[in-house]
Amino acid sequence: MGAALSHKPFRRVFIGSLSSNIGVWMQNVTLIALAYQLTGDAMFIGIITFAQLGPMLFISPFGGAIADRVNRRVLMVSIAAMQSVLSLVLAVVATAPEPNKTALVLIVGAIGIGAAINAPAANAILPELVGPRDLQGAVALSSAAMNASRVIGPIFAGIADTYGGAELAFRINAATYAIVILALLTVDADFSPKGKHGEPPLQHLIGGFTEAHKDRVIGRVLTTIAIFSLFSLVFIYQMPKIAAEQFHLEGTGYTLLFATFGLGALTGALAMGSILSGFNRAKIVKWALGAFSITLAIYALATEAIIGFPAIYLTGVSYFVIVTALMTILQLRVPDAVRGRVMGLWMMAWAGLVPVGGLIGGALIDQIGMTPVLLGGAFVAAMLAVTVNLSEPQKASGESSMSQVGS
Repeated sequence: MGAALSHKPFRRVFIGSLSSNIGVWMQNVTLIALAYQLTGDAMFIGIITFAQLGPMLFISPFGGAIADRVNRRVLMVSIAAMQSVLSLVLAVVATAPEPNKTALVLIVGAIGIGAAINAPAANAILPELVGPRDLQGAVALSSAAMNASRVIGPIFAGIADTYGGAELAFRINAATYAIVILALLTVDADFSPKGKHGEPPLQHLIGGFTEAHKDRVIGRVLTTIAIFSLFSLVFIYQMPKIAAEQFHLEGTGYTLLFATFGLGALTGALAMGSILSGFNRAKIVKWALGAFSITLAIYALATEAIIGFPAIYLTGVSYFVIVTALMTILQLRVPDAVRGRVMGLWMMAWAGLVPVGGLIGGALIDQIGMTPVLLGGAFVAAMLAVTVNLSEPQKASGESSMSQVGS
């Protein structure tokens, strides 16, 4: 991972992204807590989650197509500026004694649309920042930055809530976008579009689907993360309810629980960039899915925080070992000409299906309770551990694969 940081362009964007992600997770956990405070039911938490991440399901493929056709620097700076303004609007809405729920959903949805357009470009620029040799380290560090923000963001959110409420958390998030904008504007890297010139718009849009169908490994990676996200990740955005009703945690208990999960995810991402970097990635995915199913089941059955905290930490570790291993397999295999579009499909399958699972899971939780729903997610992960097969010979010479999958 240190080799990736030796590249000045990557280092600068990494710092900017880390700062912005901390602000985003301050805002995310504050929104979830606010949703629970306003209604107390799992369904509205699911609606807010869908507003945050649902656009990934529908917009990410278009975002990927845009990322392959336009200058990615201009695209990412424009979206960051828009999200900063919307976060300030969110802060204004949050000042009301009873914030308008419809306004919250609409503003969060607009922020989510921006994130869905931005994410494929943010993932697609990694090879330009470090080159193929240090790409795995860059993927691991990017995952680590995301998960460090899951630790720091909730802690800062708890502090902000104590001293200024939800409004302060939203204002701080708006300010952090300036850091990533500065990094993008000053970095020396190739942000030019990589798609074929003159390609018809419809053909350009479906290029990611075509590549996923043509390359079985890419298709299997996307299918695995899609099933996992839809069925096994409901617990992430139900943590306020779990903290209050299952572990009887009050005050900052929810943010500490979420930060513990984030610390586990950070550990998993760092492990993939260090001690696990030399292992077969296809096998790592299988073992991590098995570990995830066990730790999530323990978490679902726990009624005491002394068991819940270690269980959610280990669940976080295995979760991001899975995600980082799958992302590395994908990044090392996808051709540059369709990288943005395939990354759009990745974001659709990973982040886009989480809120769908949240909506379905939230409704089921209100009917049958938390434990059966989380155990169902653990069972799906266990089935994936048994059935998933990502091993495949290296692509033929002349194609864009940079490394044998699972090497």
